Amino acid sequence: MKIKNADNNKKWFTLYVKSRSEKKVAKQLEDIGVESFLPLITKIKQWSDRKKKVEEPLFRSYIFVHITDKNINDKEYNDVIKCPNVVRFISFEKKPVVVPDNQIIAIKEYINDTDLHEIDYEELKEGELVKIKSGQMKGLMGRLTEIKGKHRIIIDIETVGQSLPINISRYNVEKITQTHIY
Repeated sequence: MKIKNADNNKKWFTLYVKSRSEKKVAKQLEDIGVESFLPLITKIKQWSDRKKKVEEPLFRSYIFVHITDKNINDKEYNDVIKCPNVVRFISFEKKPVVVPDNQIIAIKEYINDTDLHEIDYEELKEGELVKIKSGQMKGLMGRLTEIKGKHRIIIDIETVGQSLPINISRYNVEKITQTHIY
């Protein structure tokens, strides 16, 4: 029996690849006709003598592939896993985990957000009030309690009289003033 639209069986899966080989693997997948998605973000890198814009993977060592489920098409699955520098599929109980389409769409929207590259991280300071700009917790407000490296922060959200610490990307928050809370 022939399936009318084979794309209905395609799902998004996540590949774990060798470090710093994400772009190579994406090209190899393209060469064998497999749809993939490597979310890249542009960053400005500072060297002692110059600044340069570089594209880096949003998720190091991960690539998303849009293929038919392994149970339906072992050949496509095997072609992907045989690509050089592909380590494995992200799996649960030995079965590749499906990434919902809406999550892929959200990641695409996130990397296409032009405001990401205009954030001045020096503006955020511990103790300041912040608001979550995107994602499932959009609109929640809390206090910045810790800056963790270049891209992550810890904010405390007050819920039911308890303080809930949330580890979140700096990209997803904006500083607010005291008057915005009330």
